[in-house]
Amino acid sequence: MPARSASSRHRAARRPRTALDDLVIRSTDSMNEAGRRSVAVAAASGLALGLAAAPTYANHPRESAQSIGGVDTDAATAAARALIGARVVTAPAEATWTFDAPVVTAVAPPPAPAPAETRATASSRSQERRATTPAAAPAAVAPAVEVPASASGSAVVEIAMRYIGVPYVSGGTTPAGFDCSGFTSYVYAQVGINLPRTSSQQRYAGTVVSRADAQPGDLIWSPGHVAIYAGGDMQVDSPRPGKTIQLREIWQSSPTFIRLG
Repeated sequence: MPARSASSRHRAARRPRTALDDLVIRSTDSMNEAGRRSVAVAAASGLALGLAAAPTYANHPRESAQSIGGVDTDAATAAARALIGARVVTAPAEATWTFDAPVVTAVAPPPAPAPAETRATASSRSQERRATTPAAAPAAVAPAVEVPASASGSAVVEIAMRYIGVPYVSGGTTPAGFDCSGFTSYVYAQVGINLPRTSSQQRYAGTVVSRADAQPGDLIWSPGHVAIYAGGDMQVDSPRPGKTIQLREIWQSSPTFIRLG
């Protein structure tokens, strides 16, 4: 019997198993288990779980095992392909969702009361300020000027005394301001006697009388000035700029007394 050389039988060389292969197998098992649990939950709750269309990347040609680090991923991909995709959850049409937002109201805390010591100190300081602050002086009141006893009953003098304190104003003929002849003209006009405007003209407006015979309400004239006699060697006149109408003694050396009316 001829001798035959026995052909050598060799097993096809297998790729060594790596840690990455183990990881793929464990991932596939976990995904299968998750799929079975999802179906169980959906059946218990009455919800329908449907598989949506596979993602767009599922239609792309898969890479061979040799193109991903030399690892055969066909088994993992085939098992995971049934679980990959968006699951659609449907609920009854009458189901409603509501969200109640709590109403929040901000309340400012009350101010803390000041310590008793601080209040006592502020009170004592207020009392000190009141004690050291001088009281406001009462408003000045112009003293009333009485009509001289010698002029009692003279309407002219009584009217003239009302304007004491009115300032001298050159050419003035009103209570806003008088000059000497403007003052006498204004006063006599109120008793029905019209006098000329200037003092020189008023010199001849009546009858000249002696000083001994002069009476309250007569004119007192001197060159450049005119006044109203108030009796008792007194006169009412508007003196000069910077002064006011006043009751004062007759200062002229030799005045002329003129009676009107």
